[in-house]
Amino acid sequence: MDEESVGFKTRFFSMLVRLLTLFLIVGALYISTEGIFVILLLFIIVAPFEKLFPRHKGQKIRRPALDTDVGYALASPLLGLLTGAVTIFIGVLSLAWIPGLLIKPYVAMIPEQYMPVIGLLLFDSLIYWTHRFYHEIPVLWKFHAIHHSTEHLDWASGFRTHPLDGTILAPAFFFLIAAGFSLEITGTLAVAQIILGLFLHANVNWKLRWLHRIIITPEFHHWHHTNERDAIWTNYSTFLPIWDQLFGTYFMPKNRRPMRYGVDEEIPKGILRQLCYPFRGWNNPAWYLFHPFKSLKLFFIFYWVTLKSIMKSIFRKRGAKPWDLFPEEG
Repeated sequence: MDEESVGFKTRFFSMLVRLLTLFLIVGALYISTEGIFVILLLFIIVAPFEKLFPRHKGQKIRRPALDTDVGYALASPLLGLLTGAVTIFIGVLSLAWIPGLLIKPYVAMIPEQYMPVIGLLLFDSLIYWTHRFYHEIPVLWKFHAIHHSTEHLDWASGFRTHPLDGTILAPAFFFLIAAGFSLEITGTLAVAQIILGLFLHANVNWKLRWLHRIIITPEFHHWHHTNERDAIWTNYSTFLPIWDQLFGTYFMPKNRRPMRYGVDEEIPKGILRQLCYPFRGWNNPAWYLFHPFKSLKLFFIFYWVTLKSIMKSIFRKRGAKPWDLFPEEG
């Protein structure tokens, strides 16, 4: 009887999660149908090349967890609203706008025709560091791990992103705006980074070796996604690999190619479970409302610990790995 009861509860909970996921996607589509357009466009552009030049030849288009990744794309209009709201909060909290204001007089002296190039270099270098922090600071990694949890890279895997992980662009965006770069330049860079990120996950066999040290390629990003031990904490750049070369995180071996993807921790299956995963161990949201002073204290502790982790990431030894900084997790 107990086993039947547990089985019923498990099935009921699973059905409820699926129903809520359906409501999430339907609600997103009610707001905007752009998710459908993006899916079709990317599939039409990328999928044929994956069939003609497959990186992993046995990988089918209808591979495991494809529904989850497509679900993220369909839900993106609704999840994007949450990302936008949190981006403002993270952008202000990051204090990246302060150095932006400090260099604003110097930015004003840059000839207009050079602004896009200088903006790209500043934006890309800041994204490198933010991306690095999302890997090397445990509390931020919980959100970014959702994106890395996919075990198959292809045209759809780039859609799998926690909405709070989308704030990875916030510090760079606020820095450039505060420094005096136009919203057009900053917005174009942000959109270009998102679009390029989708293409870099493609299951294509192109090595493009001659481009490896000039601009990032699918091969470069596949090494970033691999779960092979010596490639962990590498290839953080989003446009130009020069930042990885400068700061000791460049990894492009000549006689190997990445074969295994995913993460070591067990990430739950399904969109809703993955959205909740980073908050495991947190108090019930109502608790923070009814305990404002304790919540404020926890916030400052969290902020201080995060700042210390940022410094640890910045000044860690070149080539260091997670088990070097966090031996208990090795």
